[in-house]
Formats: sequence, C-alpha cells, structure tokens
Amino acid sequence: MDGQGGDPGDILARVFGFHAFRPGQEEIVRAVIAGRDTLAIMPTGGGKSLCYQLPALCLPGLTVVISPLIALMRDQVRALRQAGVEAGALTSGNTEDETEEVFAAIDEGRLKLLYMAPERLASGTAVALLKRAGTQMIAVDEAHCVSQWGHDFRPDYLRIGELKRSLGVPLAAFTATADEETRAEIVTRLFEGRAPATFLRGFDRPNIHLAFEPKDQPRQQILRFADARRGQSGIVYCASRARTESLAAALREAGHPACFYHGGMEAEDRRAVEARFQREDGLIVTATVAFGMGIDKPDIRWVAHADLPKSIESYYQEIGRAGRDGAPAETMTLYGPDDIRYRRQQIDEGLAPPERKAADHGRLNALLGLAEATGCRRQKLLAYFGEDAHEPCGNCDLCDTPPELFDGTEAVRKALSAALRTGESYGAGHLIEILLGQMNDKIRSRGHDQLPTFGVGRDLTRPQWQAVFRQMLGHDLMRPDLERHGALVMTEAARPILRGEETITLRRDLIRKARAKTVAKALVSEEDAPLLSALKAKRRALAEAAGLPAYMIFPDRTLIEMAEVRPMTMDEMARINGVGAKKLESFGAEFVAVIAGAGPEAMHPARRKLAGRDEGALFDRLAAAQLDLARGADGQDRYLNCPNSTLSKIAELKPRDLGALMRIPGMGEQKVERFGAAFLEILAEYR
Repeated sequence: MDGQGGDPGDILARVFGFHAFRPGQEEIVRAVIAGRDTLAIMPTGGGKSLCYQLPALCLPGLTVVISPLIALMRDQVRALRQAGVEAGALTSGNTEDETEEVFAAIDEGRLKLLYMAPERLASGTAVALLKRAGTQMIAVDEAHCVSQWGHDFRPDYLRIGELKRSLGVPLAAFTATADEETRAEIVTRLFEGRAPATFLRGFDRPNIHLAFEPKDQPRQQILRFADARRGQSGIVYCASRARTESLAAALREAGHPACFYHGGMEAEDRRAVEARFQREDGLIVTATVAFGMGIDKPDIRWVAHADLPKSIESYYQEIGRAGRDGAPAETMTLYGPDDIRYRRQQIDEGLAPPERKAADHGRLNALLGLAEATGCRRQKLLAYFGEDAHEPCGNCDLCDTPPELFDGTEAVRKALSAALRTGESYGAGHLIEILLGQMNDKIRSRGHDQLPTFGVGRDLTRPQWQAVFRQMLGHDLMRPDLERHGALVMTEAARPILRGEETITLRRDLIRKARAKTVAKALVSEEDAPLLSALKAKRRALAEAAGLPAYMIFPDRTLIEMAEVRPMTMDEMARINGVGAKKLESFGAEFVAVIAGAGPEAMHPARRKLAGRDEGALFDRLAAAQLDLARGADGQDRYLNCPNSTLSKIAELKPRDLGALMRIPGMGEQKVERFGAAFLEILAEYR
C-alpha cells in the first residue's frame, strides 16, 4: 500500500495499529504535513520515528530519511514493510539485489520512504537520484549528530543543509538530546539559520529509576547490580574498550549471558552482537558509547555506567535506552575521582576551541552536581533541560533514602579563601595541601605556609576535602580555568558564600565515606596534570600537521618534565631532557607559549645554539657590555658592534687575552680596543 492521502488519525490506526497519538506527537505530525520546517526534541521512547513516517504516508512523493546507523535503518525498513509500507534503504550493508529492488521501486514511483546514511550524500549522484525520485520532504534522525563538538558528531551531517537547498523541500529534524547550544547549532547548520517550528517535548521518563554510587570496588558493584536483576536485559557502559571485555568476562563467570561491544571490533562481529541483543532475552552487553544509538529494543530493563559519562546529555541519552516500553526500568551510575580526572583530561587534550572546552567543563560540573545531588535527582536532571518538576519524583535513590546533609558553608569558605589567597592559580591538590597545613617545597617556595588559611582545614582528611571540592564543582562554585592549566577559579555563584551572604548545604554521607584508596600512580601530580594535557594537545596538533607519530615531536617523559619544571624561556626549555638543539629550534617556542601563556622573546639563531648552557648566559653578558660601550665609554664615539655570530664564538672559545680575542672572526683592532677589556673581565668569571 502507498498510504498516500487521508486523515493522519486514520492512517495511524490503519497502518500502524495505534488508536491514539502519544503526548506531543499529533501537533508535530500536523506541522510536518503542513510543509513547515520542523525541529522536534523528544525523549527516547517518545515515538520520534512515527512523526516522520506518518507524514510520509500522508504526503505525495518520496520522503528521504537521513539516519546515522545501518542497523536502525534496516530495522525500520523491515518494520514498515511488515506494515505494508513501501520503504527501502541505500546503505553500504545492502546486497546487490536489495539495491536493485530500491532503484526499481523509485523508478516505478512506489517508494514512500528511502533511508540513507549521511555519508552517501558525499556522492555526486545522491542529489540527482533524489530529484529524479520526486523527493517531497527530508527527515533527519539523531539531528544532534550535526553538532561539531558533540559526542556523536558525523561530518557528513553538515551536507544536509545543502541538500535541503538543492531539493527545495521542507526538512524535519528529530533528536532525543539537545541542550540550548546544540539546538542553536542544529538550526544554523540544517535550517541555515531560519527558525523552524520547534517542539520541545518533556524530558521526563518517570518509569526509569535513577541512582548514582561512588566507586568502591566497582566491578563488585556492577556484579551485585546485575545479580539482583538476573534474567533481565541490560547494558553496562564503560569508558574503555578493555573495560568492556574484562567486565563481560566477569559477568559470564558469575553465570550471566554477556558479551562486549566496542568500536575496535570487526563490523561483522559488532552486527552479530546487535542481532543477538535484539533477539535474546536476558542478555547483558558491556559496551562503549559506540553501542546503543538506534537500538530498537523496547524491553531493556536496566542500564548501568561502570564509569562516569561525559555529560548530562550523554547520560540522559544512554539511560534512555532502558524501559522504552514504558514498564519500570532501573539505572545505576558509578563515579569516582579517577573518572573526573579522565573526563577533564579528555576535554583538555581535545581539539575544541577554548570556549567549547570551557563549556564542556561546565557540562561535566553539571553531571557531577547530579551525581552528588542533595535532593531528588529527577528534579535536578529536568531542571538542567529547562523543565520544572514541582514535587520529588519518588523514583530515585535519594527519594528512596534521603541523604544526610549538613551546613557546609564554613568548609566551602575555607576552600574558596585558599583559592583566592593564592591568586586562583592552583588546582584542588595544592589547595588541599594548604588547608591541611602540609609543608613541602612548593608550599615553602611560594610562601603559602604564611597564609591565614594554612592548616585551617585539619578537621577533615585529604579524601574528605576531595569530596568537598567535588561537591563544590557539582554546585558550580568553581571551574577549571583552561588558560591557567586547570587552576580552580570561582564562579559568580561562589561570591555570596565567600562574603557570608549565603549558606550552602553539602552531603555528609559522601564526606564521611570518603577514604584513601589505592590507585595507579599518575604520570604527574594532580597539580601538573592539566598542563600535561595542554602540552599533549599541542604535541598532537604539531604531529598531525607534520604527519608524524606524536612521540617524534617529544616523548611523554619530556612532556612530563616540562609540566613539572614549567620552563618559561628558551634557555630553561633547552635544559629539559629530550629537547635538543633541532627540536628547540622547531618546537621550543610553541611549547614555551603553552606553559607561559605567551611566546618567548625572539632569539637569534646564534644565541639559540647556546640555549640552556652557561655559554648562553655569557653571551647575554657580552651583548649587554657591548651595548653599553657601543658609542664608547663617554657615549660620543662612532657606533661599533659585533655580530651575534662573533659574540657566540667568543662565548664558546672564551679567549684569555686580547691577542686571542683579536683572532675571533668579526673582531678587529678597533673592536678589541673598544670592547676588549670589558669582554675579558666578563670572560674571567666563566673560566
């Protein structure tokens, strides 16, 4: 059947078997049918696909659907055909017969919905094909993939705006997660800045139970969570490929059917996992975020995060894969200091511009605020997306067991004071050392043992202070400053607390539970980690530009020494192990600029050869003496000076008398007479 024409409600019942729209669907469907450009942000499981499939059946001609995942397209095409709708897909996964069948349906005018991957738009034949097919509408699924700095960015989504212009047809874009910034980017790139009819449907998924736990033997925490839900389908998201494999093995050893999924697997193996998850009840998949977008499995009963996600948007999208059938579903997210450090490092070492990195740190703070919330998690989650939940949800761990709270104003003021008195130039590690009154070389050399805040925080342990700082970040009282390599700076929200005008409530249970844990030794101290990330980002950019492996620019151990020593001049940089003369010439100034925030003063090549050596300092002394005597002792004589190459040779050879000085190329009788005595006096200090 073609389903063309007719009332949307009638087609909804006749083709799809539904006798009523879900909340919010009907007005979106009618806007699309009316030919309006449309942007709809709807929660996962809210029925997005029907909002473009139903209009396609009400409109004449073909609707092309741009979708990012082959598995999702094949599932939807199969479901539509089961419902009697002429639908097809052109993907790299097609057989020759499948592709021929799609072309035949287009040529005969039978096809109503054509699914395509965005990468196919790069082909010059795509636009011609869609024009020939009589395309009347473009639908874009997972529209947030157009965001260049989002976690699911697909470069070929940037071609969709041009496709819309070429075909001259309306466009309807759909996504489950898009904050205000991403929505603006979608409008700019897909609708070329012209505001579409926008529908922002409620983000609440009241059937999903929300829970977070600080990490404490995380593998056992995941195993306990899975054991309590034995026989139910679930997903465990992990931050690394290796973690997916080891955790799947642990689940299998505990008697669970489990497999892993990540981007490093062969495509055939990934498809096999997807197919098994679709058909097998009770299967657990441990996966990176490569898994899940477009998985059309309504009865996933739980989603766990073995590691903290990147942002609230990522978290919301990933937990949204549970309970799409509306039945109760559960989530559990683990987090710890190492997660936060890893996510900060990912941001700092990325290639995004500084303003985007700052926004991403803010998003991570918001997720940390959700993790360490003091009240109903759903209220906080919905508030992030601009929705107001008037009452506590009764379906999150903090509603189940309210946390133990206390007035944390005094502790927070101590921490803010320590940051302010040190010029907001340090990370949590150094500030905690000050609060604990710990004496070390860095504290002593900077005079921080003389601060009024030195030792005022001895009532808490180091892990407890770390918990306080995490909660401060979660309340967005402080943010890492990229220009200061991760130093914590106060936000405006912190100032009334520091001035004693406002109070703040913290969770005592998180502080009481905080204890020292054995963790792998970090490459550098917490204080130096943001700078090391910045140096690695610079190395990565230089390596990509030169087409070289990163270690050929500088190995890790050289960057580690740079982060710890912080050379601010070319002389200091030359003393770093691994920085030879050629690398100093090629890269030295760029790495000094990362550390110092500005490039070093230009250095003559003859002087640069001596960088980091005593001869460099000697060169500078000779150059200064020459400048003083350039017009003679009384300043009235003819101007004389020596070339930099001559000064460099003098610094290297260190002549002992006027005769030896005379033999240096570039010197002569007049210059020896003018500068000789002063030069020899300086040279005597370097023998």
